[in-house]
This record gives sequence, structure tokens and C-alpha cells, in this order.
Amino acid sequence: MAFFSKLKERLFKSSSRLDAGLEAIVDEAQDAEQAPPADAPAPQPEAERPGLLGRLVGRDRAEAPRRVLDDAMLEELEDLLIGADMGVETAARVIANLAEGRMGKRLSSREIKSILAQEIARIMEPVARPMPIYARRPQVVLVVGVNGSGKTTTIGKLASQFKAAGKSVVIAAGDTFRAAAVEQLQVWGDRAGVPVLTAPEGSDPASLAFDAMTRAEAEGADLLMIDTAGRLQNRADLMEELAKIVRVIRKKDPDAPHNTLLVLDATTGQNALSQVEIFRKLADVSGLVMTKLDGTARGGVLVALADRFGLPIHAIGVGEQIDDLAPFDPQEFAAALTGLDPE
Repeated sequence: MAFFSKLKERLFKSSSRLDAGLEAIVDEAQDAEQAPPADAPAPQPEAERPGLLGRLVGRDRAEAPRRVLDDAMLEELEDLLIGADMGVETAARVIANLAEGRMGKRLSSREIKSILAQEIARIMEPVARPMPIYARRPQVVLVVGVNGSGKTTTIGKLASQFKAAGKSVVIAAGDTFRAAAVEQLQVWGDRAGVPVLTAPEGSDPASLAFDAMTRAEAEGADLLMIDTAGRLQNRADLMEELAKIVRVIRKKDPDAPHNTLLVLDATTGQNALSQVEIFRKLADVSGLVMTKLDGTARGGVLVALADRFGLPIHAIGVGEQIDDLAPFDPQEFAAALTGLDPE
């Protein structure tokens, strides 16, 4: 539950938007229902509406505000999900499932959150899978993504976690065009006790990958993690670079890379969808890692990704510390996204 608490705390922009929006949708209707007609006599002082504390206490009881689920409410809920970057198609699917068998019923905001969380988790459960670990050595993990997505930090965190789990790891700093990426990997390598192989700035990444595979084989390493450049402004060069890396490492192992992880930045919102499209063409993406969920109001994009592509989501990140990257749990994510508090 430690990571759930952190996720719930830090996924504040998306969850607070949905949470506040859901409360408002129900409260506004409740206020409208309770509003006296224009010709009604003024209420006596003793009949005044309870203050804020009284309303909050009331929500913990059966008197919690409720609203009839009708077409107008469904439209408001759908707009709310789209505003959290769930996408039009996915939001419509979630709302349709929510409406099934519930039209005309009076629902509280907590009941709506619970139903939404269930529907979101249902979409995401099939894709919640950890990165598979194979018996072969070395298992080659190619990591791709645009610059700034958190790719380098993710490699460092994964390498450190694998090392702590008893795996021997080698990192290849294959983004040879960015000195900062190499330095960052070296910091993580020193912290985790994992060797980081580098090459002079501007060197051929494929050559470095070949040398790294040779070393990983010689040392009997369990995992070789290869960083790559992410310059999408010139897709032809990037495509050729990735293709060359794959060709070269397949000289040593025809099945390599055994995993191709795409790291996505949650703050890019719907742009993450186009990045998946691009990198699926550039490389045979086998799984996703979503970072920076603590810094966005667009956490719903992860639901859209699961719904549209069905690619495994291996891990999510909500901060800079090593334990801020954790395996993806669909129930915890859905509860945090909708602002659902435990009973």
C-alpha cells in the first residue's frame, strides 16, 4: 500500500480534477432539487441549510448527496473524463459501461467514483504485466522514447531494482549524442553498482551496443539494458539508427532484443498516443513504462493507451527516487485517478 499512498498523494492534478468534478456534478443537481420555488416563503432561521462541516459529516452517512443518472449527467461525466485526457473513444466506452443497468438510479459521488474505478481497472487489467525475465543470458532490453521522457532515469531505476533482486546488469549508454544522458546513467550505475559502458560523444551507438553485448556475454550478465537516442524531429535517421542497433546485436543473438521498452512522459497527454504509433513502426515495442504521473492533469492518457494499443504496461513512475517507479497495478491506479478513498 505504500506505493498506492504515494500514487494517490502525487497523482493530484488528475485525481483532484476528477474528484472535484464528480462532486460538483452531484452537488449541483442536489442543490437544484433542493432549491425552493420562486414563490416559496423565506426559510426560518432554524431551517437554514447546514454549514460546511455539517455537509461533510452528512457525506459520511446515508444522507450523502445523490443525483439521478440520466443523459445529461452522462454527458457531464464523459466531458470530465475527456478533460483528464482519457480520449473521446475510451471515455465513451467507460461511460457506456457505467450507464448499463443504472439509468434512472440515484447515485452518490462515491458510488460514481467506485463504478468508474471498476470500469477503468477492467480496461487496464489485461495490460498490467511486469517485464518478463528469461533464462537466456544476457537478456537484451532495448529502451526507446523521446528525449525528456524520463528514459535515462527509468533505465537507471530498473537496473538498480534488478540488481537489488539479485540480477547482474550491464548498461550501455547508447544515446551517444547527449552527454547529459551518459552522465546521468553513470550516476545511477555508481549508485547501484552496475557497470555503464560509454563511448565518445557522437560515436556509433550500434558499435557500442555490440561491445556491450560482448562484455555482458563474457561476464555472464543476466540483463543488458541499452539506452537509445530519441530525436523524433528526424525520423529517418532515428529509424536507421535503431535498425542498425538491432542488426548488429542480432549478429550475436538472432532473437535480440528480447524486450523493447517504450518510455512515455505522462505530461505530454494525447501526444503519448502518437509516440506509441511512431515507435511501433521504428521498433518492435513489447511494453510501456509511463513516467511523471505526479506532474500532470492528464493521467487518463494511460487508460487511452491501454484501450487503444493493448501493449503491456510494465511500470509507472511518480517521482525521482528509486522506489517512485513500481509495477503497474490497475486497481490502485484506477482508485488514485478517480480520487476514490478507501472505505
